[in-house]
Amino acid sequence: MAFDYDTIVIGGGPGGLAVAYGLNNHQKVLVVESNLWGGTCPNFGCDPKKMLYGVVEAKRQVIRYHESGLPAEPKVDWPALMAFKRGYTEKIPTGTEAGLKGAGINHLHGTAQFVDGHTLRVGNQQVTGQQIVIATGATPNIPDIPGKEAFLTSTDFLNLDNLPEKVGFVGAGYVAIELANIAVEAGAEVHIFQHNDRLLRNFPQAYTERLRKILTGKGIHFHMNTNVTALQTAGDQVKVTTNSGDPLTLNAVFAAAGRRPNLDDLNLAGIGVAVEPQGIKVDDHLKTSVSSIYAIGDAIAKTVPKLTPVSGIEGRYVAAEITGETHDPIQYPAIPHTVFAGPELAQIGVTLESAKQAPDQYTISDQPVGSWYTYHRLQDQNAHVTTIVDKTSGKLAGAVVLAVNAEELINDFSELITHGTSAKDATDWTPVYPSVTSDLGYFY
Repeated sequence: MAFDYDTIVIGGGPGGLAVAYGLNNHQKVLVVESNLWGGTCPNFGCDPKKMLYGVVEAKRQVIRYHESGLPAEPKVDWPALMAFKRGYTEKIPTGTEAGLKGAGINHLHGTAQFVDGHTLRVGNQQVTGQQIVIATGATPNIPDIPGKEAFLTSTDFLNLDNLPEKVGFVGAGYVAIELANIAVEAGAEVHIFQHNDRLLRNFPQAYTERLRKILTGKGIHFHMNTNVTALQTAGDQVKVTTNSGDPLTLNAVFAAAGRRPNLDDLNLAGIGVAVEPQGIKVDDHLKTSVSSIYAIGDAIAKTVPKLTPVSGIEGRYVAAEITGETHDPIQYPAIPHTVFAGPELAQIGVTLESAKQAPDQYTISDQPVGSWYTYHRLQDQNAHVTTIVDKTSGKLAGAVVLAVNAEELINDFSELITHGTSAKDATDWTPVYPSVTSDLGYFY
C-alpha cells in the first residue's frame, strides 16, 4: 500500500519535533498540531514559568541580603514581568513553524482523529502514514464540581495581564506550588487547597514539610485535608465552598490538581489503541497495541517522570527505532526533577524511601548545609541535602536537595550518577572554587 507519508507525528511539541527532525533525513514526514507550534513547555509551561520565577527569586534574594548590604526591598511590576515573558513566548509558534519550513518538514495545523491505524482525518482532509506517532502531551484536570466553569488553568496564570489580589490553587503538586510561589512573591494573597495532608507526594515528606514551612512563612495559606466542593462567581470575585470551614472569597481560582493525557479527540478506542487512566499503554519500544502506532511523552502511561527532557529522549528513540538504528528496548538515564518553589526542591535516582527499606545496600547521608559557605553566602539557612550511596560500589545512587540553587547541585549529582563516578573520582579533579560544584566531595 502506498502512503502519503512515511511517518505522521501528532503533536508539534518537544517530543514530536524530536521524532520529526530525527526522521527528516530519512523519510517523508508530516507533523500535525492543533494548538501552538512548539507545544506546552515553551509556550505556556516550563519556559515562561521559569522566566517569571527568575524575576521573583531575584527579588527574594535581595530580601535575603536585607542586612548584608541591600536594605531596599524591590517590588514586582506584574505588567512589565508579563511583557518580559511575552517577549519570548510570542515568538515561539512562528519560530517553530519557520524551523519546520526551513527543514522541509511538512506540517499541518488542525485536530487529528484516527480513522484506522494508518489514516488520520485532519479537518476536511485525510492523510495516511506507514507509522503514526502520538505526541499530544497533557492537559489540566478540571475538578467536576458545581461552578467548574470558573476555574482558570496554569495557561491562564502565565498570561495574566494583571495579578489578582487574592488567588487560590486547587492541588498541591508541581504546578500549584510553583505558581503559588510566584504569586505570593509578586504580592498576591495566596491559598492552596489540598484534599489530603501531603504536598508534592513524589518527594520525601520530611522535605516537603520543610518546604511547606518556608512557603507558609512567605504568606501562603495551606488548606490541607480540604476539598473544594463548589465555585460561584460574582463580578470579579469567586466564592469558594469547601468541605471544611466557611466559604472563602477570592479573585481567581486555578485548577492545579494534576494533568491528564491529551487524548480526547483521537478516537483511540475506535481503532483499538489500549489506554489506561495514566495514558496510552506502550511496550518497551514505545509501540501501542496497534503495531503501526507509537506514543511518547506525557500522552503515555509510564513510571519515569513526565518531563520535557524525557519526551525528547523518547522522541529521539522512536526516530531511531523507525529507521532501524536501534532494535533495543528504550533505556532511560537517571532523570533529575526539580520543583522551582523558591527554594528549589530536587531529587534524582534511588528514592529516599527505597534506600531506607534497603539499609544493607545503601548508606544515607542527611545533612543540613545552611551553614556551609555556599549557602551562607546566599543566606539560605534552610538548605538541606541527602545523598544515597551504594555500599558495594561506593557510587552515588540518589540525592535530594532543598536549596535556592538546587538545580545546579542536582545537575552535578545527575552527572555523577549517569557516569557512575566513584566518591574518589568525584574529588579527583579541580572545579572552580568556591562554587556549588566544589562542594561535591563533602556530600559522599
